[in-house]
Amino acid sequence: MSQDKTFLETYDPDQFPHPSVTVDVALLTTVEGALKALLVQRTEPPQQGAWSLPGGFVEFDESLDKAASRVLKTKAGLKKVFLEQLYTFGKPGRDPRTRVITVAYYALINAERLKENLFTLHVPWEGEKGGAVKALDERGKRLKLAFDHADILGTAVKRLRGKLNYSPIGFQLLPKRFTLRELQEVHEIILNKKLNKDSFRRRMLASGALEATGELEQNVTYRPAELYEFIEGSAI
Repeated sequence: MSQDKTFLETYDPDQFPHPSVTVDVALLTTVEGALKALLVQRTEPPQQGAWSLPGGFVEFDESLDKAASRVLKTKAGLKKVFLEQLYTFGKPGRDPRTRVITVAYYALINAERLKENLFTLHVPWEGEKGGAVKALDERGKRLKLAFDHADILGTAVKRLRGKLNYSPIGFQLLPKRFTLRELQEVHEIILNKKLNKDSFRRRMLASGALEATGELEQNVTYRPAELYEFIEGSAI
């Protein structure tokens, strides 16, 4: 320990170049049959006017998880959101300012907690092939995405599709109480394919992850369906 103390007293951290570290959060939700992401428009260079994920530089006194939570709070006004580390993007030149490595996260939230800046994602590949995705405005026009954020969003979709059938992450996109129809719709939106209604419901009910509330959905023009809740700590 004394050797460490002597070494650190004379150590110059500037003798080696070091990159900056940021966090970027791919916040995903589902609205009216579409997978959407929260994007913010850059108001200053570089890439002023382009749309980007909520992100920011990591401060010296905070962990990566805390930095991601701070970014969601300050740039999206959100707290207590499902948040998981996704991947590290460090290709040289990804940010023209300097050498920047970003640790990407993905977050999932029910759309009722969001009001604006949601844009539809167009995923040009099937299954878990992976690759960049496009973001479209309300008229279907492609948005210019900043830096490598199209790749980050694509990686988030790939992760979500891969975990959907063995992890309960899909429930994060639903309200506290939901119908089996709504649960199936979330799965179909994420996977971008139709699922067999009977087999899907049998699998979900047999998983032990759902608890019937004994209540029916309200204010609908069709036959109301039973409402369920996710049992915390369950797997599917």
